[in-house]
Amino acid sequence: MKINIQSVHFTADRKLLDFIDAKLGKLSSLFDSIIEADITLRLDNASNNENKIAEIRLHVSGNDLFAKRQCKTFEEATDQCSEALKAQLVKHKEKIKQI
Repeated sequence: MKINIQSVHFTADRKLLDFIDAKLGKLSSLFDSIIEADITLRLDNASNNENKIAEIRLHVSGNDLFAKRQCKTFEEATDQCSEALKAQLVKHKEKIKQI
């Protein structure tokens, strides 16, 4: 699986990039037909602490799966996105098995 990480208006550190790779690696072990993952990390101009946004789009055969979360840290947002995508992947696998 190819992973594209884009950080908007900041530079992501190596620790964050490794964390994202680990989370998405778990998703690829769950479903082997993931072609590509596009991750966008950006800061929101909100006045509260929850101004970190993570968006993940998984390109799988036949569909794209998408999750977006806004949290206090990029790690937390990425974790919540991966959990949402895990549920979407399970549904997608069940749909494929029925066909």
